[in-house]
Amino acid sequence: MDKYNLDAEDLEHENSSLHTPLREDAFKMTNDLKIELIEKHFREIMHILGLDLTDDSLQGTPHRVAKMYVNEIFRGLDPENKPHAKLFQNRFAYNQMLVERDITLYSYCEHHFVPIIGKAHVAYIPDKHVVGLSKLNRIVQYYAKRPQVQERLTMQIADELKSTLFTDNVAVYIEADHLCVMSRGVNDVSSSTITTEYSGLFQQDQYRNEFLTYIRK
Repeated sequence: MDKYNLDAEDLEHENSSLHTPLREDAFKMTNDLKIELIEKHFREIMHILGLDLTDDSLQGTPHRVAKMYVNEIFRGLDPENKPHAKLFQNRFAYNQMLVERDITLYSYCEHHFVPIIGKAHVAYIPDKHVVGLSKLNRIVQYYAKRPQVQERLTMQIADELKSTLFTDNVAVYIEADHLCVMSRGVNDVSSSTITTEYSGLFQQDQYRNEFLTYIRK
């Protein structure tokens, strides 16, 4: 079976290890209802912490946080927000590496719900199709805008690029700072985390080293 023409059920089974853990009823609520409920519960968290919610600086915070969660920092949980990448025929028969580097990445650690901040570098070697450059950024941002672990994020981006571009010749390199390490726990502000995913030709030293040379310039 062609892996790029799997139906949704087959694809879910094949890539289940890549999926962000979601309940089956994750999308039954409207966004408005989610915001209403998150606001209610976040207000209670602030109350438990002892904050005075009648203070004019704090009274709007529960609603602001709820909107931020649903409409911004976790918008990648909703498949309706998935970018639709328009493909173009590779009319120039371009068969060299295309690299998009230094894509700004903001995500949230799913263990502590604090930021992951870094850069993603992606590359592919075209076959019959190419894609607009901004779509590479949008794919990175879509998977980043959800509670994440960096390993899964790296693999999700690579998997999406392969299925979108109809090629296995894809590379993803992410270097990020985790505030769950920097601002709590060991409070280590000098370390960063690197994860990579190399597929197809990028598993060969020649292509992988060329990619690394480009992103390190």
